[in-house]
Amino acid sequence: MAPRRALLLIDFFNPLDFKGSATLAGPALRAARNTARLKARLRRGRVRCIYANDNFGQWESDFSTLVYACRELSGAPGAMARLLTPQDGDLAILKPRHSAFFGTPLEFLLEELKVRSLILSGIAADSCISATAHDAHIRKFKLWVPRDCVAAEKPAFARAALSQLERMTRASIVSTDARARPRTRSADNAR
Repeated sequence: MAPRRALLLIDFFNPLDFKGSATLAGPALRAARNTARLKARLRRGRVRCIYANDNFGQWESDFSTLVYACRELSGAPGAMARLLTPQDGDLAILKPRHSAFFGTPLEFLLEELKVRSLILSGIAADSCISATAHDAHIRKFKLWVPRDCVAAEKPAFARAALSQLERMTRASIVSTDARARPRTRSADNAR
């Protein structure tokens, strides 16, 4: 039996109101569009979707409040939130730091769902995606980080982070278009 997979959407609900966010907005919106298509495809295959989002220091908040607030924003933050609004059956956790595992119930949730393979999407490739991927690798999860479903402030940052993840965590860094094609031997091994 193949290991169960889950799609982890990291920090897409984000007001993008920090230094450097202007250069992140375009790539983040592209990553959100690609993730929305991937999510729809995986949903048909009954792959669970789990949102792991920063709480931005709002300890009294919850995920649905964050979704609502971001959906009301203009520009890339609002567009991303509207594209990726959770659907029935989707799960969510709020995270206090970079990794979706640190200080959250994610590990227990994945154990409960019998998930052994993670697909990571979101922002930023060189920060929260990398931290989560390393923590997942330590926990022996198989990883796929679709290069077209993550973003960073600069393309060079994303390339460097993905190269490092491929080398250090053995993550598959194949785009969603390439993954949709018939599998090759190397793609099978990356799973």
